[in-house]
Amino acid sequence: MELVAGCYEQVLFGFAARPAEPWTVVPDFTHHAHSASLSAVAVNNRYVVTGSRDETIQIYDMKKKIEHGALLQHNGTITCLEFYGTAHLLSGAEDGLICIWNTKRWECLKSIKAHKGHVTSLSIHPSGKLALSVGTDKTLRTWNLVEGRSAFIKNLKQNAHIIKWSPDGERYVTVTTNKVDIYKLDTASITGTITTEKRVSSLRFITDSILAIAGDDEIIRFYSCDSQKCLCEFKAHENRIKDIYSFEKEGQHVIVTASSDGYIKMWTLDLNKIKDVPSLLCEVNTKARLTCLAVWLDRASEMKENSDKAATSSQANEDEKSSIVRKNKVCWTDKSDKTVKRKRKMTPEKQKLEAPLQKKKKKWNSSA
Repeated sequence: MELVAGCYEQVLFGFAARPAEPWTVVPDFTHHAHSASLSAVAVNNRYVVTGSRDETIQIYDMKKKIEHGALLQHNGTITCLEFYGTAHLLSGAEDGLICIWNTKRWECLKSIKAHKGHVTSLSIHPSGKLALSVGTDKTLRTWNLVEGRSAFIKNLKQNAHIIKWSPDGERYVTVTTNKVDIYKLDTASITGTITTEKRVSSLRFITDSILAIAGDDEIIRFYSCDSQKCLCEFKAHENRIKDIYSFEKEGQHVIVTASSDGYIKMWTLDLNKIKDVPSLLCEVNTKARLTCLAVWLDRASEMKENSDKAATSSQANEDEKSSIVRKNKVCWTDKSDKTVKRKRKMTPEKQKLEAPLQKKKKKWNSSA
């Protein structure tokens, strides 16, 4: 697995995380990714994409460890990026647009004028049929992704800067400064509100009903969505926490945090003892002002390892066919829509991501 983090200094960091006793984090690459600070990062099973204040989206092929190209469709800072499966990417920006990208050919399938102001955050429903977005026009908008059109508009009292679906898709949350409103999907009404002392800058569903919330006070708090009560809190960093990511690895629930103090930290959480402070697995100091974070998991290698183990254990039954896991494909856009103006641009040469130590001088010179 690879921890990828962006920073104000225009650099994308890659760290190889190795689960063991103890866990280790090894520098893998640093790449001068943009001409301005990085503002968003997203991952799927093959690619890492980054958005920046330089108005571009950069693509990285993690299988080949190369820079794959750049997407130019937005005019304004890229504020949010989110993959759905292996075939689609959604991007939002300060120009008020939401773009739907095909990740096979990296072309813009549809460009939607989503908000009158900036798009501040978007989130795709687990089914892939709906998306939510919030913007600086004080609206929350529901999008029908099958038809590529607006389905519902809700006026908000203030501008929200984060929106997020729960893993089961039964509820979603919006964040306005230091207030988290919890909505139920079936009623689209607020069922509870969580208020913190300082601004919330990052939020993550740990389970369908447990939220991890962090922000300007260096503290991570776990809240119950049902009771809105704080289940646990602990100081994770020495400065504001910019992003939280979480995943499960061999039954172990892992939380990754990035802070303005330059540290990326990995924690293990026991969901059966949610009131206990998570244990620190490992940490790394990037010595940069971090802005965004994601974890790329090499699902293909994991599947291969699992299939190899299965093949070894069942050698006695040679005529048994190996199972093939097929990915579900979701088609979002009307293929008859030929009106989209495509401004896709790929870099002429695919560049290798450089190792952070041995080739550092070469990397910075070539990126200048």
